[in-house]
Amino acid sequence: MLATTVAASGVEAPCDPLPAETVSPWIESAAGAQKLQANLLRAVIERESAYRPCAVSTKGAKGLMQLMPGTSGDLSVRDPFDPKENIEAGAKYLKQLIDKYKGNLGLALGAYNAGASVVDQAGGIPDIPETRAYVQAILDKIEPTRTDPPSIRKPKPIEN
Repeated sequence: MLATTVAASGVEAPCDPLPAETVSPWIESAAGAQKLQANLLRAVIERESAYRPCAVSTKGAKGLMQLMPGTSGDLSVRDPFDPKENIEAGAKYLKQLIDKYKGNLGLALGAYNAGASVVDQAGGIPDIPETRAYVQAILDKIEPTRTDPPSIRKPKPIEN
């Protein structure tokens, strides 16, 4: 993923991350519309583009949620660099993948990163280091580790 965009002149221009207060309403709205956790969308955006709306990957994925051209077309995205439209489409696509994999978030994230056909062919998260790291990083971000002690049952009183 590149954190720059190439201007018509062929020169790379910096692409600053959007502030949280700018994207938060769009994330909340898209999450609500798709019945997803907002923190899941935040984690995907952070991992995909680091909140840079004009990010373009070496494979051609664009915008905050790094939509591939084919995915953008399937979702009728007019401008993948429009942050609101990109988040809405990315959330919709992620929801489609979660539904396809019957709620298995690991598989859905693997498909978001590597493509559903790759996940289907592998019969699970493919053995691609980038994809495995991607899935683990997002799951770690949205599923905090348990730090509180487990509940301990009180013993039953002794009956005489």
